[in-house]
Amino acid sequence: MNEFHFSCIECGATFPLSENIYSCPKCGDLLQIEVPIGELKDAVDFKILRRLPLSVWRYAPLLPIIDHSKIITLHEGGTGLHHCRRLGSLLGLEHLYVKNEGENPTGSFKDRGMTVGITRALEVGARSVICASTGNTAASLAAYSAKAGLETVVLIPSGKIAYGKLAQAIVYGARIVQIKGNFDEALKIVFEVCSRNREIYLLNSVNPFRIEGQKTLAYEVCDQLNRQPDYFIIPVGNAGNISAAWKGFTEYYNLGQIEAKPKMVGVQAEGAAPIAEAVAKKRLTIEPVKKPETIATAIRIGMPVSWKKALRAIYESEGTALTVSDEEILDAQSILARLEGLFVEPASAAPIAALKKLKEADYLSRDDVVVCVATGHGLKDPDIVTRLYEKPVELEADVSSIERFLGLAKREVAVEFPKTAC
Repeated sequence: MNEFHFSCIECGATFPLSENIYSCPKCGDLLQIEVPIGELKDAVDFKILRRLPLSVWRYAPLLPIIDHSKIITLHEGGTGLHHCRRLGSLLGLEHLYVKNEGENPTGSFKDRGMTVGITRALEVGARSVICASTGNTAASLAAYSAKAGLETVVLIPSGKIAYGKLAQAIVYGARIVQIKGNFDEALKIVFEVCSRNREIYLLNSVNPFRIEGQKTLAYEVCDQLNRQPDYFIIPVGNAGNISAAWKGFTEYYNLGQIEAKPKMVGVQAEGAAPIAEAVAKKRLTIEPVKKPETIATAIRIGMPVSWKKALRAIYESEGTALTVSDEEILDAQSILARLEGLFVEPASAAPIAALKKLKEADYLSRDDVVVCVATGHGLKDPDIVTRLYEKPVELEADVSSIERFLGLAKREVAVEFPKTAC
């Protein structure tokens, strides 16, 4: 097939995009969308493309959307790639960057996939959309479906979602159901509901159109650097993001836009690390974590649906995966904020926590170009900060109290309060 089409990651069967499917009808495994590299090489003028504003839809020719009049966008993508000089100096890394996906419209990388996913939902005539979520997917889906005028249903694990994310889903008008179970159980229910009721459209990352939007993260990083990174370090929960980024890097390489592909490094929390454990043991399969626990709610997933894609990304790129503790995550969150002015949610701090371990193991060298992905804004989960960080000091409302607190010498200087200008 010399056009966009589905292919099964396991049996290799192919299907036209006209079929509304989420998994392989032959073997039941995950699908991905194949891009017609040869045709795009000839058809796309990348010099003109790079003159367009940086965004997901800058890369429209590389995305499998037919009817561009149906595009639903909140102007996602175009997020900052921050050169973290102070943090890099501390770690001995001269070219350390953080791609801050918290700058997206709803505050997380999920918006990249959702703009494409919701547009696809309109193309297939959906009236309702549904997802299981630990928070960010729910917020993003609710926003984009509101823009599109679609009914939204969200299943979340009871008591396991940060209130900053839940508030977003509520205000956008989603119908929210808390289940007495974890994310993996919620996703299983959602998948079965969509299999039995074709009028409701599934928008978890098992949907390959979500991955198509998320792959633009890789395109953007390369265009912002004017080259590919040497290492790409990313938090791993349900594993859609690392596999999407690898797809993006691979496509850009095959299209002749970069000279090499980066090593992919996945980071998981110690209490929810089936992929990191598999990599440590050089396995091709994972052992699910039945009761995943971590302070980083966005990656509190024990049975990531895209585990097979993630392992392939890591092994094919000759990368690695590792775990970090909750304590290391919180320390990294604080360090990134205080050295670089970037406030990210705990899951987003996991790659920063991993940097020290990778540097100490001589996995990274001073001259490497290293990109860490911060997947969500810190205001997604503010309760962590207010609960665990130091509390504000309360003082009397007078100058001397403030001066004593600041350790300033008492000065006998007459100060006249400025008069209001007439």
